[in-house]
Amino acid sequence: MKKFFKEFKEFALRGNVIDLAVGVIIGGAFQTIVKSLVDDLIMPLIGLVTGGVNFADKFIVLKGAGEITKEMAAAMTLTEVRDAGISVFAYGSFITAVLNFVIMAFVIFLFIKFLNNLHKFGKKCSEEITEVITTKICPFCKSEIDVDATRCSHCTSELKE
Repeated sequence: MKKFFKEFKEFALRGNVIDLAVGVIIGGAFQTIVKSLVDDLIMPLIGLVTGGVNFADKFIVLKGAGEITKEMAAAMTLTEVRDAGISVFAYGSFITAVLNFVIMAFVIFLFIKFLNNLHKFGKKCSEEITEVITTKICPFCKSEIDVDATRCSHCTSELKE
């Protein structure tokens, strides 16, 4: 039994497991941001383009419930129909879910692309900074000498700073 818990402890405290846990937590937080972007900003624009159609409320009544007929149910919202126990084919919810997925995937793609470009830019800048000048040209004999030299090693001329 001790061996089992020791193996579990080694597994749980591995770096990649902890990294995965952090990734899942950050991913969950990022999902709420992207969901808000989709629901609050992008979907209203799509509704505007499609003439105010709310895909989430689109459905086909399969069977009425009691006194409520198919025609009466067609005038209700999807939530009201489901609460009444009416059997429906809710294709609008599926369309909305697919649109949300495509938009979220696109936003995540753009975000990752931005981060990769930012990383490349930072790497390029750090490479430029590490390129330190270590030599200079003697103004008299045009030989290459150390940047800190006060006298040229080739012509022995005294160099001014």
